Amino acid sequence: MRIEHVGMWTKDLETMRTFYETYFKAHSGEKYHNPKKQFTSCFLTFESGSRLELMHREDISKEAAESFGYAHLALSVGDKDAVDKMVDRLQADGYALLNGPRTTGDGYYEAAIEDPEGNLIEIMAG
Repeated sequence: MRIEHVGMWTKDLETMRTFYETYFKAHSGEKYHNPKKQFTSCFLTFESGSRLELMHREDISKEAAESFGYAHLALSVGDKDAVDKMVDRLQADGYALLNGPRTTGDGYYEAAIEDPEGNLIEIMAG
């Protein structure tokens, strides 16, 4: 068994799509739109084959907040050097580093940032 994809509600589907394509080499499929439900989505596929579905609906307005459910998305970018380079690139482009890069107590080398809508992203080696 494997997780086929994870879905994420977005305020701005295009901004989010561009972010994941630009920094994490995701490839976007065609945008889907259901006018009756006012629902729009697209699937992003990463090099590993894992997928992220970005979804938008005007009546979904919950702000990103720490709560039960989704906590973070962990994306492996290769080795420690790749993590450091990704952090440098994101910071140069104006994204704040929340913590790291560091080796966690359970042995992961990672750094944490937020995507354009405040979702926590762990950038990992491995």
